[in-house]
Amino acid sequence: MDAAVQKPSLTEAEQKAKYNTDKLTKRLRHAVGDAINDFNMIEQGDRIMVCMSGGKDSYTMLDILLSLQKSAPIDFELVAVNLDQKQPGFPEHVLPEYLAEQGVEYRIIEEDTYSIVKRVVPDGKTTCGLCSRLRRGILYRVADELGCTKIALGHHREDILETLFLNMFYGGKLKAMPPKLVSDDGKHMVIRPLAYCREKDIERYAAARAFPIIPCNLCGSQPNLQREAVGQMLKDWDKRFPGRLESMFRSLQNVVPSHLADTQRFDFKGLVTQDSPYEDGDTAFDAPELPSQPADHPFAGLSILDSRDKLNGCH
Repeated sequence: MDAAVQKPSLTEAEQKAKYNTDKLTKRLRHAVGDAINDFNMIEQGDRIMVCMSGGKDSYTMLDILLSLQKSAPIDFELVAVNLDQKQPGFPEHVLPEYLAEQGVEYRIIEEDTYSIVKRVVPDGKTTCGLCSRLRRGILYRVADELGCTKIALGHHREDILETLFLNMFYGGKLKAMPPKLVSDDGKHMVIRPLAYCREKDIERYAAARAFPIIPCNLCGSQPNLQREAVGQMLKDWDKRFPGRLESMFRSLQNVVPSHLADTQRFDFKGLVTQDSPYEDGDTAFDAPELPSQPADHPFAGLSILDSRDKLNGCH
């Protein structure tokens, strides 16, 4: 018998790199699994359209979902969809080759929205708004054609916080980007599995996995300067005040309408005094108490991270 072929041992640097990558992968898997469980994003029998732009976020989203699919306690399908908008210089071979190599079902949709946007939007102006609206309509149509029950987008934690501040600064609304929503026509469910993931973790993961990234500036549009400014503000806060972004994101999940000023969300006009303690009283400046995890919390029971028996407990 031939002697068993031994793999060359890893150097100390390679061992450290592998350890860090494994740790990062585990953190992202749990962040995605937690978001899926918290918002009931994926259910038995779902067919999920994973929207692929060719950027680090969509690659990471697909990769983590494929990993979770193998060990989840429920069965669901994934179909990757890329919209080729006919931007000059778009490397149309990159995504089909990558997706075929991964063995994932995929569709490439060709729609020349680039010409429409360039015709409507003046030169030098950002085309992102119109482009996203056209893209959204096409993706909704394709989701119907493919029989998909959910549409997965690759927005992460910083995207959600950026949207919160953009709405506050420029729209006068306390509104962010929800991890799960129903489309305006009521027919489509949109999910954001990366809602709990940090952008810097996604950047590191994409680099470690060597995804074939497609640049997002092929259209030649001017960047959204407002979003860039808010994004830079968040990065600066994250660097100077560790934990601030985590705290801000938790605030989106711990809203107290009685301590805001929206008369549509809280009956300020009908507010009266009473002889017993008032739960929503003058505790606005008390030290915050972190909520404990209740026994009926989704993580206490079945989790998307749980393994199936048929996989012998392998994650």
